[in-house]
Amino acid sequence: MTTDNTSLKLEKVMQDAEDFLPILGTDFVELYVGNAKQAAYYYQHAWGFQPVAYSGLETGRKDSVSYVLQQGKIRIVLTSPLQPDGDINAHINKHGDGVKMVALWVDDAKKSYEETTKRGAKSYVAPYEMEDEHGKAVISGIHTYGETIHLFVERKDYEGPFLPGYKAYATKAEAKDTGLNYIDHMVGNVGWNEMNKWVDFYAKVMGFAQMVSFDDKDISTDYTALMSKVMSNGNGRIKFPINEPAEGKKKSQIEEYIDFYHGAGVQHIALATDNIIETVTQLRDRGVEFLYVPDTYYDTLLERVGEIDEDLEPLKELGVLVDRDDEGYLLQIFTKPVLDRPTMFFEIIQRKGAQSFGKGNFKALFEAIEREQDLRGTLQ
Repeated sequence: MTTDNTSLKLEKVMQDAEDFLPILGTDFVELYVGNAKQAAYYYQHAWGFQPVAYSGLETGRKDSVSYVLQQGKIRIVLTSPLQPDGDINAHINKHGDGVKMVALWVDDAKKSYEETTKRGAKSYVAPYEMEDEHGKAVISGIHTYGETIHLFVERKDYEGPFLPGYKAYATKAEAKDTGLNYIDHMVGNVGWNEMNKWVDFYAKVMGFAQMVSFDDKDISTDYTALMSKVMSNGNGRIKFPINEPAEGKKKSQIEEYIDFYHGAGVQHIALATDNIIETVTQLRDRGVEFLYVPDTYYDTLLERVGEIDEDLEPLKELGVLVDRDDEGYLLQIFTKPVLDRPTMFFEIIQRKGAQSFGKGNFKALFEAIEREQDLRGTLQ
């Protein structure tokens, strides 16, 4: 896969961001999973991701195996251990399947490492070069919340299917894509009173700026609440909302996540589409489960958000939520957890001008999550 080096063309949309790296986009998201082969089948046939690269015993790798899948600009890596000990096993034993690496595409991985570590980031791996017949890539990395890592990936001199050490990979069983284009944002859940610590980290260490803030008056129901702040890099391609629990009558989704994940981590990944009705219809038909929204949500929807291009009935039938801000409106829907532990899930989002995150839907969303928590016996 080739990628153009386009950093000089990127417009700065967050004027408060120092943006000293800069970041060109999300390179990939790597999940540590118990069985990468079966997880790859799920993401291919349920979600429409296409297999593009592989690394394992056949490529000389003895301790682990990875499958790389892609749809649009979204690239996921699924990694499983081949031995009974080591860091990957420890991560899975503690957290279950979950996101380990959030890799960021940069012009200069060495500079990205130096700029962040001198501002206080804890080193994960110092810059190093990887090389094969397709060229050279440079990788470095830092620690963030929980055990989540940010890798910096410099690939302007690499033209292989993924990275050195991987070979091109495909399967005979084809699965049509579902219209997913890119990662809109990724949400991190952190512990009590840790949100501002990590907001400061992204501001001071990575040069991000705060887009928006939500407190427990914005994000609450009769039972649960949370706090959230959204951090963005300068060009707006990387957006990281950071959530922490807030006091409520019962255990919030953030507390449930932390209890089962055993620490801070990536709660959900928002995937953008140009046609949410078509995308969600395909996903649902392939077995992806979404949160239930009562029909009453749609009774006053148009009064609240105004006219929209879409017909209301298919949105209602699928359970798609709608919200509007000063710049337009958005459509969004959330899956149930895609793992046995009630931890990671996905959001599907279509933006029709809106740059916000669906504040008007928070109450309906949280009530839907609470219904699932009640079924699990964790809404206490």
